[in-house]
Amino acid sequence: MVDMANPRPLAPVLTARGAGLSGCLTCGMVSPAATAICPRCGTALHQRIPFSLQRVMAWLLVGFLCYIPANLLPMLKTRTLGREQDNTIVGGVIELFHHGAWDVATIVFVASVVIPCTKFVVIIYLLLSIRFRVTLDIHTRIHLYDAVEFIGRWSMIDVFVVAILTALVQLGFIVSINPGPAAIFFALSVAFTMLSAQSLDPRLIWDRADRETSVHG
Repeated sequence: MVDMANPRPLAPVLTARGAGLSGCLTCGMVSPAATAICPRCGTALHQRIPFSLQRVMAWLLVGFLCYIPANLLPMLKTRTLGREQDNTIVGGVIELFHHGAWDVATIVFVASVVIPCTKFVVIIYLLLSIRFRVTLDIHTRIHLYDAVEFIGRWSMIDVFVVAILTALVQLGFIVSINPGPAAIFFALSVAFTMLSAQSLDPRLIWDRADRETSVHG
């Protein structure tokens, strides 16, 4: 690799893996690559998490399968004067819009539809960018990975709203709100996608960047 401002070749970056070292993901202690167990905390040491991409894909697939019934089955069961009405996630958002609750409807729509779908797309893209050649800056990939981990916890807002409504709106025969089966599937989908994001070894992103640099360099 050559710097255009300075024609001398740049020195290659020495990584821990290249130096024969392995870092503990639990306590951060660095040990020789041949060390199987971290001498400080007893965690198994690996230079790269075994079968990381396979685990990511497996958790993501299960999360996607749970997300389908989460949108098809009713999220809320509302009983008003003996009349029962079921609402799916999207149906609930439309109902909130009709009642003028634009702010709550927007929050539920973003948390229940936009964020989960975005997480699916971003995780799949990161998998493809690691497995195949995808033109994108390495720092952008890292930022996408950090964003997926950060917004994952906010995906449960819809479930929280259902839980709050169930606790507050219980007036017997007049009106009552109960969670539908979609709440369970939605909570499982969020949990599985979070596990998928946590199973991805971010060091694989840098490995891919090093291979691209060596090819172009």
